[in-house]
Amino acid sequence: MAEVRPLKALHYNLSAISALADVTAPPYDVVDPRQRAELLARSPLNVVEIDLPQAPAGYDPYEHAAETMDAWTLQGVLTADREPAIWALTQAYQGPDGSPRTRRGFLARVRVTEYGAGLVRPHERTQPGPKEDRLRLTEATRHNLSPIFALHPGDAWRHLEPHLGAEPWGEVTDLDDTVHRIWRVADPAVHEALAAELGDAELLIADGHHRYETARTYADAIGGEGPHRYTLMCLVSLQDPGLTIFGTHRLLRDLDPGAQERLAQGIREHFEIEEVAEDDLDPAGSDGSGVFGYIDARLRRGLRLRLKDTGAIDEALGGRSEAYRRLDAVILEELILKRTLGISDEEIAAKRGLGYAKDVAEALSLLDKGAYQAAFLLRPTPVEQVRGVAAHGETMPPKSTYFFPKVLTGVVFNPLS
Repeated sequence: MAEVRPLKALHYNLSAISALADVTAPPYDVVDPRQRAELLARSPLNVVEIDLPQAPAGYDPYEHAAETMDAWTLQGVLTADREPAIWALTQAYQGPDGSPRTRRGFLARVRVTEYGAGLVRPHERTQPGPKEDRLRLTEATRHNLSPIFALHPGDAWRHLEPHLGAEPWGEVTDLDDTVHRIWRVADPAVHEALAAELGDAELLIADGHHRYETARTYADAIGGEGPHRYTLMCLVSLQDPGLTIFGTHRLLRDLDPGAQERLAQGIREHFEIEEVAEDDLDPAGSDGSGVFGYIDARLRRGLRLRLKDTGAIDEALGGRSEAYRRLDAVILEELILKRTLGISDEEIAAKRGLGYAKDVAEALSLLDKGAYQAAFLLRPTPVEQVRGVAAHGETMPPKSTYFFPKVLTGVVFNPLS
């Protein structure tokens, strides 16, 4: 069961900052050094100073984050709520088909549990490096700084919508032109209604697996009961009409002539091949199992690849569920990356010879720049398929899903002590 509670949030004092847009940021794992610098140029109070901390040589970055939070609190930049609240959130954006959409959710504390049926389900594999980083940051700051994005069954939003005023507490238009609007809902009756609505719910982590596993480790290390047994989540209904998943594309580099020949042979062995115009490379909307767009930097010919039959993947992964075996990311990983090119799980996790792009334009640009030699373009993974894999207790390859839009970091922080 899901134990959902309001939080006495620490948050930016809106009267002490230029604008909420200047101090919020995307999740830490999508912010590169260039974007981090741009965010801090917008405001030295931007949340990346504590969520993605850097410190002078010889100084611990995690302690720097903790000291910065303390300083901002003393200066009145951050302020702590005396009463608990749920934070309602809408995100208006343009969908992949060009139509306007709005995703609705809310920020709350959720009790940390083990993974399992009726509790919390993961859908992607995690790696030790990011978990160690997030654990050290949590230990230093004693706050959840960035919300985990999770999906729930049912319609919890109906309890919140009547309590949203005409003017939100805060509003941010981000670099992707998504408009985030946030309302603070302090009514205890709404809190109780949400807790009852989700009391029997199983939650599916959409984004933030490393942060959730960090929260479990942190809670167990502290022991006993208290605020540390909860973590900050943004909860969105699985039935929300604004819920969208984009495809995450794979790029290959460091292919010697032998590897290039094996790649060509593997493609011919496993896929039907059709030449397509570069404008038609994106396979989104195509039916069937194992459908990809493919292009390499040398020949620059666009190809549509369709898995000839499912026999090879069924033979390779006979012990896994059908939902898992039909994932495009699994088919590509098993038949091409592992079996054809000999890339190991460890190399995939370390992104050795492998890169990712969030859209077709980015993938083609990376080929043009010579950063990669070939690109496989993937379809978005349907939410139903994500649920099916998670229901079998299985996890998907890295970057199998790209839920859009991202949930901002810096709206509220959850105290753990």
